[in-house]
Amino acid sequence: MSAEQTAPSHAAVDRVIAALEARGVEPRVVWFGDAVTTAQLAADALGVEVGQIANSLVFTLDDEPILVLTSGAHRVDTDWLGERLGGRIGRASKEVVKAATGQVIGGVAPVGHPAPVRTFVDVDLARYDEVWAAAGHAKTVFPTTYDELVRLTGGTPTPVEPGSADEPTREA
Repeated sequence: MSAEQTAPSHAAVDRVIAALEARGVEPRVVWFGDAVTTAQLAADALGVEVGQIANSLVFTLDDEPILVLTSGAHRVDTDWLGERLGGRIGRASKEVVKAATGQVIGGVAPVGHPAPVRTFVDVDLARYDEVWAAAGHAKTVFPTTYDELVRLTGGTPTPVEPGSADEPTREA
């Protein structure tokens, strides 16, 4: 997969770009020729480690949609995380994802939503100097950092599975 030279226009991506600009970030959205529907495909296309991919997963915490930005290197333990957050976590339907984010599964970005979505950012992403997140479409990503991701989303740094560090640490 290779990035296209000219970026097409897409309403959800345009909203992500506007949200990044409003938060003082110059967006560098990368468009791919094909959808990157898994963290591994995105990592391969970018030439980075799978752990550097910030998967945007929408769940429900009881009845509230929440966004969990997790490292592509592992899965969210919903039972364990639900206990930590004091509720029951379930996978959101595609209708809930679209209503909460204005985006579709496979391209959900951490920003650009119609209204704020309570967000939790996997502390394991702090291990990397650069992480990549979806930009509103399955063919798009943008680079950021863990600290910037937390700031952009107003997210809560959180481990998402047992054995994750409670405090973010960076590899040298």
